[in-house]
Amino acid sequence: MARSHVDEAALYDRQIRLWGFDAQTRMRNATVLVLRLRGTACEVIKNIVLAGIGTLKILDDAEVTELDLGAGFFYREEDVGKKRVDAAIPRISALNPLVNIVSLSSPLDLSDDSLHALFLNIDLVCATDYDRPTLEKLDEACRKQGKQFYAGGTLGSYGYAFCDLGEHSYVSQDKTKPNAPQIRKTFKYASLSTALKASWSHLSKRDTKELNPEVVFSILAVWEYSARHGVMPNSYDTVHELQAIANELLGAAQVNKLVLKAMPEKHVELLATTAPYEISPVCAVLGGFLAQDMLKAIGGREAPMANLFTFDGMGGGGTVCRLGMKGAV
Repeated sequence: MARSHVDEAALYDRQIRLWGFDAQTRMRNATVLVLRLRGTACEVIKNIVLAGIGTLKILDDAEVTELDLGAGFFYREEDVGKKRVDAAIPRISALNPLVNIVSLSSPLDLSDDSLHALFLNIDLVCATDYDRPTLEKLDEACRKQGKQFYAGGTLGSYGYAFCDLGEHSYVSQDKTKPNAPQIRKTFKYASLSTALKASWSHLSKRDTKELNPEVVFSILAVWEYSARHGVMPNSYDTVHELQAIANELLGAAQVNKLVLKAMPEKHVELLATTAPYEISPVCAVLGGFLAQDMLKAIGGREAPMANLFTFDGMGGGGTVCRLGMKGAV
């Protein structure tokens, strides 16, 4: 469908007044690739399509299962057995006919040549609900090609989001002061592998406590467990190993022992029994957070997160941790 500038101005009027015409134009010209179409991705896609990105590409080779019906609101009972992308595309298109949508139902190929071809003409890649080694590989490929990279997903009642924007510039303005000048700031982001190796030793007791390390390292322990075993923890029998892994990671990161000497069992126990499952409200929070941050990165207005967000659905709180970043340049 051909774009109408009149239609666009009417549809995006509120956003243009909020973000400015230049930011909306950058969104309209952007191409976003979303990898894997589960609950979190459905929430991301809903938000960025309604916001008016130019082109959305979705890659997923899986079929809709009954488990997808809980958090994947683009799916219906009659879609079980169909390709996820085939079931979802008509409903995604109906959200905003001005967005160009392309679906790919081939498996994700992690070879360097395949990723290079996949990421051509893409501005931002968002990978959801993958294991840590896959996310590190995707991030590495994005860095080589200068693409913005986001990762996110849920682990039962917990969720995470990460971004690597390379050297990213954005416009900042003090909204508390009338006619304040706009200031351009630039930050250097870290790769996922670098961020996960970052030390917490420089943080004060207060700062460490505010970052909720018990949530952060419980999630990282699930990633490490999955990397070692090739599967997610899915029973109470994995609690002790998860707790041991979390304690290893706490020690390696030199987390302040006055804040957290050892991992409490309650967090790893919950993850050990629920990590593989999607909970719709948690997906909604994570997907909404991811989408808003992606739009910030694309539009170049306001600072995107820096650079790991974790969410505790049981406690109802989220925290952004700055890991491995060197600060402004």
